Amino acid sequence: MTFPARALLLPESDLGPLSSLASERYDYVSHEVNGRCLDVGCGRFNRFIRDFRDGNGAGIDVHPYEGLTEENLVSDISRFPFDDRTFDTVTFIANLNHVPRSLRDVELEEARRCLRRGGLIVVTMGNPVAEILAHVVVAAHDRLLGTRHDVDAERGMHEEEAYYLLDSEIVERLDRAGFVGIRKKRFWTQWGLNHLLAAVKP
Repeated sequence: MTFPARALLLPESDLGPLSSLASERYDYVSHEVNGRCLDVGCGRFNRFIRDFRDGNGAGIDVHPYEGLTEENLVSDISRFPFDDRTFDTVTFIANLNHVPRSLRDVELEEARRCLRRGGLIVVTMGNPVAEILAHVVVAAHDRLLGTRHDVDAERGMHEEEAYYLLDSEIVERLDRAGFVGIRKKRFWTQWGLNHLLAAVKP
């Protein structure tokens, strides 16, 4: 019942018993993750690995967000700086749409390379209408209240990025990268407007 208020308030951290939408999304993903995790597009402070996986894994990003170290930064997303079969899970949390279109297949293939056999890939994505509205609300929130939630504005949007991806594209790309057993899980505490897709490396 609190979802609309939480969506508009955009807290950066939990407010007492009310979890932020970001924390809630991380929690859903964390329940899917097995073993050592690579979080691609980790964002500020590498929060998912740090706070939700107790440091068991690595986070990487192309943008030097606040709280990231040199170990988190990669300059070439077509080649992850890890050996084959290093991780049990790879996550793309609300960011596969921000991978330039021409590099999405390459990046998913890299995710597969870095996974052990039987490893899991998890991709979260919001409903298209919700994603567009969220970007509008976040931008307005920052403009009116002087906050810094809009990470897209912080680093700038590439012409091949998008505000959302349809499930059909994600499924097609996961299939093309060689993943199997693709399944979908909705985040019901966010009224099903956010969800994850998970698949396995055979």
